[in-house]
Amino acid sequence: MNLQNVTARRELWLSLLALLVIALLLPVYIALEPTRIKAAELQILQGNLDEAMTLYAQNCAVCHGMAGEGIGANPPLNAPGPADMDYADLAKIITRGRYNTAMPAWGEEDGGPLSDYQVGQLVALVQRGDWQAAQDRVVNLGLQPLIPFAAQPDPAILTQVQALPDGAQLAQGITVYAAKCVACHGADGMGTTLAPAINDTTVREKGAAEIERIIRLGVAGTLMAPWQNALKADELSAAVALITRWAQVPAGAIPAPQINFATTAESLALGAELYAQNCTWCHGSDGQGARRFPALNVQSFLQTTSDPALAQIITHGVPGTAMAAWGDRLTDAQIQAIVGFIRSWEPTAPPVAAPSASGGGGPPWLRNQPTPQGRTPAAMPTPRPTATPTAQSSGAQPQATTTPHGQNASTVAATTPSTAGQGGGAGSNRSGAGLASRLTTATPALWDWRQVLLIGGVAMCGLALVGWAMVVLRQHKHTDNYKI
Repeated sequence: MNLQNVTARRELWLSLLALLVIALLLPVYIALEPTRIKAAELQILQGNLDEAMTLYAQNCAVCHGMAGEGIGANPPLNAPGPADMDYADLAKIITRGRYNTAMPAWGEEDGGPLSDYQVGQLVALVQRGDWQAAQDRVVNLGLQPLIPFAAQPDPAILTQVQALPDGAQLAQGITVYAAKCVACHGADGMGTTLAPAINDTTVREKGAAEIERIIRLGVAGTLMAPWQNALKADELSAAVALITRWAQVPAGAIPAPQINFATTAESLALGAELYAQNCTWCHGSDGQGARRFPALNVQSFLQTTSDPALAQIITHGVPGTAMAAWGDRLTDAQIQAIVGFIRSWEPTAPPVAAPSASGGGGPPWLRNQPTPQGRTPAAMPTPRPTATPTAQSSGAQPQATTTPHGQNASTVAATTPSTAGQGGGAGSNRSGAGLASRLTTATPALWDWRQVLLIGGVAMCGLALVGWAMVVLRQHKHTDNYKI
């Protein structure tokens, strides 16, 4: 009898202890649950922002800039105004566009390419995104807008124009155009791939009133946005005067500005790899050239050749020389990466090249071929196979940070190229440079302490129930024996 009582009391105390443990641990779990939920929400947000940066690079950067800074009359997105807008208002603008502006409808229901979920991802980028990471994504995908943003008018020509009748207004029009319009319409108004030439007789024939209306209200369905709120009245009048009187302005008044391609550590590493594979045959591993092939790593070349000019040379080649067109073998992203790598030599470029007398000499198919006197070798007859760019191969997530052109090329060349994902269609995560390295988060492990605590609590609860059941059964049995 005493032994049964002792056993029953032990089981009773064990059950009470289990219940006490549960009573203590469950409040702790409940108190820490909000932190777990926030970490999970942040992890979901990171994934959405990562995909949104690719969507932005593919669809939005051409108008709003690599880092959301805005281009021309297209408004910036990295400003407090858009970030503070209501979610529904931002989603409506992206989905349906804005009437009488260059902002088209992007939602599927309105004929656009984006689903409601993708529109929501872009809204998250505007409200909570990392615009430096967005710029890196644009650069790594080779989708940076290759347009000049502003130019410096020729001071001598400005002085010459001011001497004309109403020359002050005409000179002001040149200044306004150089600051606001050259990005799309090009040097001297001769047009670009983004916008037509406006230094044209057919445009002048429209008359000043029609030209002013177009500038003020824009052209629906094109990149020509309304400028009535971006230009002052005198600036608008000066721009109209320039367009209608452009025949009086000497050529070269508004030259093409010198712009440099943005780079990241990833794009520079890719450029170093592609240069080593495709360019060292002729130009040498250090860019110093070799015998019949010109040097690239020299001050006279780098200081007088802009990045767009370099890209054009690589893309289209140089007719009548050994420089073939690489545009059909390399993507835009690859060509821009090579240009960025070559530009990284500029801070340390020697004033005079020292080409190798024995090294290089061109690719195997050009070696030992006689060169006619006074002529350079003929173009390459067959293309060299090139590696798939690291920025477009499937793999891990790179952590790219925009790097100035002055970075030492030897450091870049030693960098292992990181990889990024590639997918098809809008919304695919073509580049994996996400925000995991930029946002502090605690990603739960497979068996973290919360799961152990929950499972342990359930186990203790079950143990307590079993203990109580055993106590009840023993007491019931003891009562039956007493009755007998």
